[in-house]
Amino acid sequence: MKKYIFNKLTLAVSLLTLIGYSCKEDFLTVLPTGAIAKTQLTTKKGLEGALISAYGQMSGYGTRMVHPNNWVWGSIRGGDANKGTDPGDFSDINPIQRFEYITTQGVINDNYRGLYEGVARSNNVLGLLKDAQADVSADDKKRIEAEAKFLRGHFYFSLKKNYNNTPYVDENVDVGSGIEKVKNDVDLYPKIEADFKFAYDNLPATQGQVGRANKWAAASYLAKVYMFQKKYAEAKTLFDAIIANGVTTGGKKYALVPSFPDLYKASNDNNSESIFAVQAAANTGSVNNANGELDLNWPYNTGPDGPGNCCGFFQPSFELANSFRTKDGLPLLDGSYNLPANALKTDMGIQSSASFTPDAGELDPRLDHTIGRRGIQFLDWKKHPGFDWIRNQPNGGPYSPKKYSYYKTDKGSLQDNSSWTPGYTALNVTVMRFADILLMAAEAEVEVGSLSKAQEYVNMIRNRAANTVVMQDGGPAANYVIKPYTAAWTDKAAARTAVRFERKLELAMEGHRFFDLVRWGTDVTDINAYLKYESQFLPNTLGAGATYQAKHALLPIPQAQIDLTGADILKQNPGY
Repeated sequence: MKKYIFNKLTLAVSLLTLIGYSCKEDFLTVLPTGAIAKTQLTTKKGLEGALISAYGQMSGYGTRMVHPNNWVWGSIRGGDANKGTDPGDFSDINPIQRFEYITTQGVINDNYRGLYEGVARSNNVLGLLKDAQADVSADDKKRIEAEAKFLRGHFYFSLKKNYNNTPYVDENVDVGSGIEKVKNDVDLYPKIEADFKFAYDNLPATQGQVGRANKWAAASYLAKVYMFQKKYAEAKTLFDAIIANGVTTGGKKYALVPSFPDLYKASNDNNSESIFAVQAAANTGSVNNANGELDLNWPYNTGPDGPGNCCGFFQPSFELANSFRTKDGLPLLDGSYNLPANALKTDMGIQSSASFTPDAGELDPRLDHTIGRRGIQFLDWKKHPGFDWIRNQPNGGPYSPKKYSYYKTDKGSLQDNSSWTPGYTALNVTVMRFADILLMAAEAEVEVGSLSKAQEYVNMIRNRAANTVVMQDGGPAANYVIKPYTAAWTDKAAARTAVRFERKLELAMEGHRFFDLVRWGTDVTDINAYLKYESQFLPNTLGAGATYQAKHALLPIPQAQIDLTGADILKQNPGY
């Protein structure tokens, strides 16, 4: 009993001591175990490290939904793909594909926060550069500033596309100096243009590391910003210079790679078509260096016979697959590809054990380099078995993503097996490639230049597409028929339609589609047509009122950000 009383008293005294101590706030102060002095960060090595940190934020590690691949923001919203997988897996994406955005949605706040983290890292470089030490040459100062402004331009351009105007902060505004009072009432485009113009004027054409931005990447970004503002004449001038003189950071003249599928091989990274890409590496000791944004976007349940094995996200849409139908080698620009007579034959609802014969009609060969479908060879693995590789057909449809999949011959070398999924690869994710430039140049030519030049650029894309078809069983896997446009383009509206449709086919599943529809002003019509068509096959996913309104061209400003600053600082986008 004495021992029990003593123990109780001891416990009481201990608790009182803790309570007394906890009333003081000293215990809340945790001294850092290490710190980097500013003098270390303003050396050449320190500045380069800070700059690499800004580049690193493009990969979005630790903050999903910020990667410029834009598989959710550009492709799912644009109708290229459905979320796929099961309804309950990463369900926060469901309201995005149904256009039921809410201001408190986690993935929206993740995107906003992640992009501003990139802005902050870019601004950090520019702030440190003011106190650069003697080992930083004048040329290095100019280059580092230009790279940091290129990256800041990228992050702000992404913010502009998703939210319209957001607070513009540069290296001169920080915590304690007014950053929390910056409103979102100023147009971002002049600021974005200024950053890319500075980068274009001050970056070298080539650099020692091919993953860095160069002069021509900045020119390409600036031209794209012009296109989003319908400044076609300014864009055309830049496109002319880029097409004639542009080179990669590694010094390769910009050109289409001869074989379309070679764009999506890790062994062919940083090729002549790569203008700017998020760099990736496998088997470095950490999958953080690999391509991690697409770790969910693989065929499901493949076992050792296919790539990834998880998790069934990002399933190409019925509407996209139908778009690759051709007649006499040309696309069906009147939209008739969705009619029952032209729609692609699928194995929807057909078990893998049952017989199925793939579509026998004319098809653009880019279909089978973009979309995995039943009965067609999936890279160097095997013929796609259909149902068995799809996690939930009624929720996502019958197709698998194919672009950015790794090859069986890449296993263990250009693919990483050290994490929970084998879906981490060394394949760079391209942010902008030369085909994108050619097709935007064709748009600019349609608006302010030459229809014949626009046709020439589009035919360059189509001729390359014809060079490589998927082979199996000793011959082409399908009835591939693709031809260039031979009749001269004389009608501006018809030329515009052809160019825009070519972007849909060439850049499918690469995160561009939604933003293209919005800048063309066709988003309400085209997306509602897509929803109406797609919901016939996926009624539980896209039926029951899924509708696109003009307000959905923008995401809402996250409520969490408004709460941080106050509604008198951050104004919500219309309709939310």
